Amino acid sequence: MKENKTDALSIPLWDGGVRRSALTQRIGTARSTAFERRLIHRMWEALGQPRVGIELWDGYTVAVGSPNLRINDRGALWRLLVNPDLHFGDDYSVGRLDVDGPLETFLNEIYRTLPEDFPIGGVLGAGFISWLYRARENSLAGSRHNIAHHYDIGNDFYKLWLCDELVYTCAYYATPQLTLAEAQVAKMEHICRKLRLRPGETVVEAGCGWGALSRHMAKRYGVKVKAFNISEEQVREARSRAKAEGLDGQVEFVLDDYRNIGGSFDAFVSVGMLEHVGVNHYRNLGAVIDRVLARNGRGLVHSIGKNYAGPMNPWIEKRIFPGAYPPTLREMMEIFEPHHFSVLDVENLRLHYARTLEHWLEAFETRTDQVRAMFDEHFVRAWRLYLAGSIASFESGSLQLFQVLFTRQDNNEVPWTRTHLYPGEE
Repeated sequence: MKENKTDALSIPLWDGGVRRSALTQRIGTARSTAFERRLIHRMWEALGQPRVGIELWDGYTVAVGSPNLRINDRGALWRLLVNPDLHFGDDYSVGRLDVDGPLETFLNEIYRTLPEDFPIGGVLGAGFISWLYRARENSLAGSRHNIAHHYDIGNDFYKLWLCDELVYTCAYYATPQLTLAEAQVAKMEHICRKLRLRPGETVVEAGCGWGALSRHMAKRYGVKVKAFNISEEQVREARSRAKAEGLDGQVEFVLDDYRNIGGSFDAFVSVGMLEHVGVNHYRNLGAVIDRVLARNGRGLVHSIGKNYAGPMNPWIEKRIFPGAYPPTLREMMEIFEPHHFSVLDVENLRLHYARTLEHWLEAFETRTDQVRAMFDEHFVRAWRLYLAGSIASFESGSLQLFQVLFTRQDNNEVPWTRTHLYPGEE
């Protein structure tokens, strides 16, 4: 099992000289030079003088603080100086870097002080780094590979730390006291209210995960749902759950790409898929929606985003989410503008996602022994960094979470107020 999962991941975290060799370990015990000490001072200043410490392998420390970054060998220092966006993640995953103190606190402080003009490629890196690690293409074949890399590593893994419904997108905390499971149900309700679903209507979902939203819409609102997904593991689980709940005649899960959606539907919904589409395919996605949405149909797109255009973190894109890109609202309009869709509502749930990730990380940390048995210690550290870094990204505002509600421009069957969205909420 362990060998198969590593193949599915295709993450060469410990290839290409990343694993600490005996020579690297021996060099790592040597005393740091005056030049190397000046370099970490320069790195700390280039990061905006964050309230964290940086410690070299021999104990030399800049700006003593908590949390504290420990650089465990000389090679890790130079890799960090050349390309921190990629090598921080790789070297943390294999133990060449460590953080004393809460990882998310350390990363949040780095994101808080990082100047907007921080050089791509780090203190010593070259500009071609951003070209070298550009996002992978989301063609029909490329999308299948990219999705399999993340979502097909095993349902048993995700069952360890997601809620029982296996919802792997931002929850909605109508009140701060909600549990993760309650907040995920609240999110699905929030979406259904925005779409104003009515019994007997038809809904198409693009990118359905393990099928929780599709089943929720069918059970709670009496609609028929056709859901598309290219993750074989997720579709298999979604079909099994729908059958167990007696919904297999009301919800159809299709193992196919969103580009192949056909038919006519009263509502279109996509939650957490747009990040995997790629900006150059947004007009194609808009054309699909235009082709299948009924005259008075409504649509909702829920996606991680950014306030300004820029690539996904290279380590996340290369090791965790290949082909991923969080769009700006301006870029998202490429879906709607060419087909004259009217945007009815835009909501930003950034802090809701930070809280969701806190719940995920808490659950993940209680299951690390089981994750380690499925994969290895490098995988545990990589996913800890991914979850903690995501918390810091949403808390610092580096990432946003947009929900965009839309319809056709001549549809006048729209609510005059937002009161229907918040029944019973204070």
